[in-house]
Amino acid sequence: MRRYLLAAVMAVLVAPLVACGGDGPSATTPGMAPRGTQMTTTKPARQDLTNKISLTGKVEMNPVYGLASPIDGEIRYFDVQPSTATPTRATGVANVWANNKATRVDVPAGSNFAGRLVDDRAKVTAGMPIVSARYAGYGIVADIDAANAYKIVDALATVRVQIQSGPGPFGCSVLGTIAALPAGTIPEPPAPNPAEGDPATQPQTNPNPAGQGSAATGMRLVCAAPADVKLINGAGATLEIVTASVTNVMVLPVEAVAGSQGKGQVDVMQPDGTRKTVEVELGLTDGKVIEIRSGLTGDEEVAVPGPNLPPGANDQPSGPGKPPVVISK
Repeated sequence: MRRYLLAAVMAVLVAPLVACGGDGPSATTPGMAPRGTQMTTTKPARQDLTNKISLTGKVEMNPVYGLASPIDGEIRYFDVQPSTATPTRATGVANVWANNKATRVDVPAGSNFAGRLVDDRAKVTAGMPIVSARYAGYGIVADIDAANAYKIVDALATVRVQIQSGPGPFGCSVLGTIAALPAGTIPEPPAPNPAEGDPATQPQTNPNPAGQGSAATGMRLVCAAPADVKLINGAGATLEIVTASVTNVMVLPVEAVAGSQGKGQVDVMQPDGTRKTVEVELGLTDGKVIEIRSGLTGDEEVAVPGPNLPPGANDQPSGPGKPPVVISK
């Protein structure tokens, strides 16, 4: 009896070793198809598409923002009088001169002049921050990294905000430019003239000593909420910026397309079951689907995943499912 039991145990132990031997079939990862295997097909669809960027921000009291030069030219600042209350009208702070014509720069109503950002009579270019302003009240501020700056610079008109555990979403009016600001200074008041009497009794055009004004900032977006939205200083907020929108455009899942901007490729299924790689022009994407501007009629059956773009020298391939390139020495 013991002899039979020993033989059975040995059979159980030896069986896995035989299965793992070099003469058996090659092992594969359970549930995983070989690299580059076509999984399914899809057809182009039509839908509206919106490209959005989300930023994390917060509610801040009296935030500083920058005003940019409207044109190329030479800036000539005004002697701005200090405000004793929140201005209800725009405040003229400078002219930018070009071709003997002046273009005025105003700090909007509801904000105070906070400093000059360049020297008087300096040459400036359109879009360059030249004045800092301080918004009177609560604003919503979000830092912007370099990767997003160029994406949103031309799309600041459409911003919606959700306060964490608070009101929203609501539209938020953007203030000024997103460019990083240098420190803004307010010039010293002119020296008093002794001939005009006691200096202590003379009116001062600006009570701020030189060097005071606005601190330098990184790139950030500042916007003002509607008056009926209750805000609490320091509360967190999420800002959604719509950078572009299109309606009724042809789209494909991003997995079916090689490439993400400009030109791309898709694999179109042929009647005999083979795949034909087709060049397409790409547009907007929301991360799930991507716009196909040209190259397809909309009736094609497209393979998923899409084709592999051939790698350049010493480059890793960019298409889906492509194994890494090993460079031997």
